[in-house]
Amino acid sequence: MAVAELITEPALRPLLSASQNALGQILEMLSWVDQNQGDEPSLEAQLMLSKYQKRMIAHLAQVRGHNRRAISGVRVTKQETAEARQEVDRLLLQLQNLYYEQRHLMGEIGACEGYDHAYTNLPLLPLEDYLEIFPDQVSLAEQDLMPLRIEHERQEREKLEQERQELLKSKENLIKVNLKKKDELKKMDEQLEKMIDGLKPVSDALTKDI
Repeated sequence: MAVAELITEPALRPLLSASQNALGQILEMLSWVDQNQGDEPSLEAQLMLSKYQKRMIAHLAQVRGHNRRAISGVRVTKQETAEARQEVDRLLLQLQNLYYEQRHLMGEIGACEGYDHAYTNLPLLPLEDYLEIFPDQVSLAEQDLMPLRIEHERQEREKLEQERQELLKSKENLIKVNLKKKDELKKMDEQLEKMIDGLKPVSDALTKDI
């Protein structure tokens, strides 16, 4: 495979072209030297050789210039690559933290879903009976419906507690009335016994006269 086919980086193409031109100039010069070898080269040959040398130096200067630019580009690319690698490492670390947080939150959600909440054990009115009382709430989600059911249960229990307190008061009043009547009956019994005791001498006298 040709070198030109191996090098595909656009920034290296000028360097490759300059190197090929310099190589071609060197080969041409070497071929000319090989053909014009002699003990004492003529002035024309010396001028031609100098001309080849100048061309070669010019091509080598171009190669050096492109080489410096290529090296500078490589350094910039290395720096950009290092910065990009650091950014990738940072993003990977951030992603790992997000995965960790996600697993933690999923565990918390699972614990919450499996938690035996107190409201699940409340002796609430059955859902079917509740919805018969409040049919407008049939379309509500469970998380919206449950607070309403609990509030309804609280209100009903407060009503029952109020009724119980009223019944207790009525009971206490009845007990007081009964005690009062019992005291009155006791006093009446005592008065009757006194009356009977007071009438006993009269009854004995009447019995004696008879």
